[in-house]
Amino acid sequence: MPDAKGHPALKAGFLFGAAAVTAAAAARSRREPDDITGEVAVITGASRGLGLALARELARHSCRLVIGARDAAELEEAAGELRAAGAEVTAVPADLAAAGTPELLVRTAVDRYGRLDILINNAGLIRVAPLEATSAQDYEEAVRVMALAPVRTTLAALPVMREQGHGRIVTITSIGGKVAVPHLLPYSVAKFAAVAFSEGLRAELGAGPVAVTTVVPGLMRTGSHLNAEFGGRRDEEFTWFSLGASLPLISMDAASAAHQIIEAVRRRRAEIILTPLGQLAARGAAIFPGLTSALLHLMHELLPGAPEDGGAAAAPGRAARPGVNEQLFDWLTALGRTAARQLNQVSGTAGERTAP
Repeated sequence: MPDAKGHPALKAGFLFGAAAVTAAAAARSRREPDDITGEVAVITGASRGLGLALARELARHSCRLVIGARDAAELEEAAGELRAAGAEVTAVPADLAAAGTPELLVRTAVDRYGRLDILINNAGLIRVAPLEATSAQDYEEAVRVMALAPVRTTLAALPVMREQGHGRIVTITSIGGKVAVPHLLPYSVAKFAAVAFSEGLRAELGAGPVAVTTVVPGLMRTGSHLNAEFGGRRDEEFTWFSLGASLPLISMDAASAAHQIIEAVRRRRAEIILTPLGQLAARGAAIFPGLTSALLHLMHELLPGAPEDGGAAAAPGRAARPGVNEQLFDWLTALGRTAARQLNQVSGTAGERTAP
C-alpha cells in the first residue's frame, strides 16, 4: 500500500488546508475593530503606570471603569483624574494576593454597572537584582502577583462573560515572559507563567465570544523605575534599568502603547508584541535559542556583579543614586521622569529622587 502521507492528492489537500487556515487568520487580524463604547472594564494595577494609561485610553471610548490597586491613596488620585476628564469610575482598593479580591472586583463591576465586558490583568511588581541577591520569597511574591492573580481574576470573570455571551480577557505580560532577562529572574519566572496561561486560555476559548489577548510589552516609559525594587549593587542596578526605561530608541511611550493595546483588544487579536526590539527578541529567542542564550549571558557579564555580602537591602528606585554623573544621568532619563509625573508614579517632588 502506498504511503498515504506521500499521496499527491493528500499533499495538495494538506497544503490547501494550511493555506486556508493562514488566510483565515490573516483575515481575522485585518478585521474591523469592535465598537467598545460604553463597555465595562476592570483594570488591575490601575493607579499608576501602564494601568493608568490603559484606563485613560478606555475612558476615551466612554468605557465605564472599575480600577483596582493596593495603595488606596494612589488609587483615589488616579480615579479623581479620570473622573475630572469625564470618565465613570469606581475605585476598589485591592490586594490581589488576598483571598476574595478577584471576586470583589468582578462583583463590583456587575453590581455597579450590570455587566463585565473587559478584564485587563495588569498588576505587577519589579525587582532588579542578580541571582545571588534574590531569595525564594522574591519568586513566590512575583508568582502570586503576576501569575496566580491573573488566573484567579480570570476564573472569577469568565462565568459572567460566558453568561452574557461576550467578553475580552487581556493579560499584560512582558518581553520578560518570552526571554528570561538577567537580573530580572523572579519577574521573568512569573511573566513566563502569565504568557502560558493567557495563550492556553486562548487555545481553549478560541476567538470568541470571550476573546483572549496576550500583550507582550517591551521596555516602556511609564516611570516604573522609580518604584521598582533594586537589590545587590542597588545604585548601579538602578542606573542601567532607568536608562533602558527612559531612552527613546529603546523604550516606548506609554500612551502610544496603551492605544496599540486597546486597538488589538478591539480587533480580538491573539497576541501583540510591542516595540521592534521586543519583537526581535521574542522571535529571535524562538528561532535561535543558543545564540540568544549566549547574548543574554554577555549582557549578564556586563551588568553589575553581586557583592560578596549580598549588597544593600532592596529599596525602591526613588531611594537610589545613579552610578554615573548625576547631571548626565538626569538628562538621559528626562523622558522617564516626565512619564513618572504623568502616570502617577510619584507625588510631591514630581519625579525627583529622594535620599536613601
